[in-house]
Amino acid sequence: MTGTLEVLRAGALTTVQDLGRPGFAHLGVPRSGALDPAAMRLANRLVGNPETAAGLEVTLTGCALRLSRAATVALTGAEVEVRVDQRPGDAGRPLSVPAGAVLRIGPARRGLRSWLAVCGGIDVPPVLGSRSTDTLSGLGPPALRDGDRLPLGVPVGPPAPVDLTVGPSPGPELRLAVRLGPRDDWFTPAAFERLFDTAYTISPVSNRVGARLVGAALPRAVPGELPSEGIVLGAVQVPADGQPLIFLADHPTTGGYPVIGVVADVTPLAQARPGTTVRFHGPQR
Repeated sequence: MTGTLEVLRAGALTTVQDLGRPGFAHLGVPRSGALDPAAMRLANRLVGNPETAAGLEVTLTGCALRLSRAATVALTGAEVEVRVDQRPGDAGRPLSVPAGAVLRIGPARRGLRSWLAVCGGIDVPPVLGSRSTDTLSGLGPPALRDGDRLPLGVPVGPPAPVDLTVGPSPGPELRLAVRLGPRDDWFTPAAFERLFDTAYTISPVSNRVGARLVGAALPRAVPGELPSEGIVLGAVQVPADGQPLIFLADHPTTGGYPVIGVVADVTPLAQARPGTTVRFHGPQR
């Protein structure tokens, strides 16, 4: 072990994440992992890590951390204030943190989640091929708490020679492409009109398991329930109340409600705060 990262304040939800478990590698869909893999990869490149190194995913309220050794760190994702002790820093660029200094990540001003990489990576033991926290199954390290200490790995490369990178700013409305099936025959024609022609909003009870939506209920043509069947990333499941739910990185492996369609790319939902408007369209539009 070449040093530790001490959690002084864990915030609302801070977890260890990498690019996920390779359980669905044959489908190109990892299990768990950073909700925005591109942001995690970028943070790792900025500090000289392999893209697969583990870092932290920080949700909304920020966190405070102390490093026992000098290290280069980088933060990507949400728009936040960053401080090293009392010195202001910038997200989207490599930052030098002296040994014993406190890194403070403030609340997100825009967006919802940030990804922190530390040179050498977070060196917790891998479980089933990943160091990621899975908040549903409990695999991997638990969500961080005040006072936790995480081991740091050995740095393998120099920081990236860049001044600043700028990530995309989340907008007030998301447009998500969805492909119908496999259980679209369980719904009435009115359900598809509502799905594609009305707006939904992100519910406050959303998390890494799924983004719950509030809006026009989707009426069913087939009553009753399905036997449990496989669920994939981006599946739009419709529970008994008719309100759609989009499954994210920590989604379950099976479910009994019908899936009306599958979202092509769930990455924009990583930064979607409660109240964000969501509109669906077909993959051809």
